[in-house]
Amino acid sequence: MNDPNGPFRWRGRHHLFYQYNPDAPVHANVHWGHVSSPDLVRWEHHPIALAPTPGGPDEAGCWSGCVVDDGGVPTAVYTGVDHAHTGLGTICLARAADPADDRLLSWRPRPAPVVPGPPPGLDVVMFRDPFVFRHAGRRWALVGAGHADGTPSVLLYGCDELTDWRFGGVLLDGHDPVAAAVFGDKADGWECPQLFGTSGGDHVLVVSLWDGTPRSTGYLTGRLEADGQGGLGFLARTGGRLDHGRDFYAPAVRQDSDRALMWGWSWEARDDAAVLAAGWAGTLTAPRVVDARPDGALRVVPAPELELLRASRPFVTRPDRAVPLPPAYDLTVTARGAATVTLLRAADRTLTVRLDPDAGTVVLDRSGWPRAGAAGSAPVTVRVPPAPRLSVRLLADGSLLELFVADRATVTERVYARPDDVPELTVEGDAEVSGWEQVPPRRG
Repeated sequence: MNDPNGPFRWRGRHHLFYQYNPDAPVHANVHWGHVSSPDLVRWEHHPIALAPTPGGPDEAGCWSGCVVDDGGVPTAVYTGVDHAHTGLGTICLARAADPADDRLLSWRPRPAPVVPGPPPGLDVVMFRDPFVFRHAGRRWALVGAGHADGTPSVLLYGCDELTDWRFGGVLLDGHDPVAAAVFGDKADGWECPQLFGTSGGDHVLVVSLWDGTPRSTGYLTGRLEADGQGGLGFLARTGGRLDHGRDFYAPAVRQDSDRALMWGWSWEARDDAAVLAAGWAGTLTAPRVVDARPDGALRVVPAPELELLRASRPFVTRPDRAVPLPPAYDLTVTARGAATVTLLRAADRTLTVRLDPDAGTVVLDRSGWPRAGAAGSAPVTVRVPPAPRLSVRLLADGSLLELFVADRATVTERVYARPDDVPELTVEGDAEVSGWEQVPPRRG
């Protein structure tokens, strides 16, 4: 599995779709998998929602997109690719066959795309990943793009009627001075654009940085403004890295009336032989509540519903002894001075998180457990404003480690324990600690 797609609330249930190859743990033959939940923790697997249509615009894959309520009918808006595609997708629709079904078990694709390709005259060489949203009484869509000269962009469409899309110009591109300062010039395409409103009235634009392969994710905080020609522009004022880890990409956002939820894809950081031996690849992160602070910096915390996974009693409440760690846990550490948290050890190495509230730094050191891939395994440092106390929350589930730093930043990494490794918690320094095993809930 890879990208999460179309997080959607319907008839009291949370729906989440995702890129999925039912045949092998490799990126090919992409379908949309589908799960739903009453509470974000008890998830039920459903039949495949979207599958390639032989001879259709999505014959080679149903790539990323979103799901919206179109006049009372849940509708998937997604990228279709055919066997001749070279990075240029089409925008396709599929509608729920029975909107009265709270589990949305059946979908009907529209036979022809609503957008057959990129607009002429812009020399677009990457075109995919529609994201539909409402603003100022109208319905709009973003599409991720890259241009032949290496400029990444987000394209804008008006789509008050989902079957009638009208190109509205370039919302933002890599020449924007704020975007250039935040992202640099390494990406030649912006994938999976997402947009959410903040509690302070700003908007946050999220993009995944592509340079021929997936690289990292970033965000820009700013304002949507009318461009004077019936379209919109995005006035960015600040931004940053969305996740400071090396194993997070292609997030999807769901805008609720009181919050925005985000899921990301955490890819494999082991070699192909290990993936094939395991028989599966990729996982989705836990849902995160995302917002922006008054200065535009990110605010991110785990969805509060995740506390429903906690066991009835904590397995640790004091930092004065070594404690075995369960396979899945929810751990909070608050340091009043320099502190070191050890999560995994072997004879000659340890996996640690170091906190220094005076310096405003958190360092994840997993160098003893090397990752596959060009990004390497060096320690990851996150910087936050210095303060008398510094808190981190760690969500671990098997190889997936999600580190939330001071409600300001996240680090997502895959760490594969070896048979002789010892998952054990020790805390050195002036710190408080509490931790719960995460217990799989009963299905419901």
